[in-house]
Amino acid sequence: MVSAQAPSTYYNSANGLTGQPLKAALHNIIKGHTSITYAQLWTAFWSTDNKGNGIVWDMYSDKPNGTPPYVYHLGQDQCGSYSNEGSCYNREHSFPQSWFNNDGTAKTDLHHIFPTDGYVNGKRSNNAYGEVGSASWTSRNGSKLGTCKTPGFSGTAFEPIDEYKGDFARAIMYMSVRYYTEDSNWGSSDTTTK
Repeated sequence: MVSAQAPSTYYNSANGLTGQPLKAALHNIIKGHTSITYAQLWTAFWSTDNKGNGIVWDMYSDKPNGTPPYVYHLGQDQCGSYSNEGSCYNREHSFPQSWFNNDGTAKTDLHHIFPTDGYVNGKRSNNAYGEVGSASWTSRNGSKLGTCKTPGFSGTAFEPIDEYKGDFARAIMYMSVRYYTEDSNWGSSDTTTK
């Protein structure tokens, strides 16, 4: 396993800042990431989402401390179409493409893209993440789709299991910071504002 740590001065320009100045400083620190192609995401998952032995770390099917209902193998079970849950895995944009008008850089930004079950990804669609009060559908690992119970939004939301909520929250925050001031042509969604 490879481990890296930022140089001790990496965040110096953000020290002591809050609000918009902090967001701008963080944006300037991270905006120069290396872009890859959409096809290269499949290969990148070998480093970013490999549970070991080539098993895909799928946050929409995994059951931490339990037995997942199915597993996928990197390079073998990838797809673009599916028939039901457990068919194959694809590339989930935690910040849906429709929210950023399929912008090329964001479309392949590995910091918010995860390998997930294709069927569950399709069920999530471009709905916001949120706490579901009344579920209309539940995946085999317990992720839910249904009416959001979070105050301020009453539309349809997708709720991953508790163990992975932080991963998705970090991805959404990353997108907000990384593309700060670069998102003027992006659309709006239930979790974005202009």
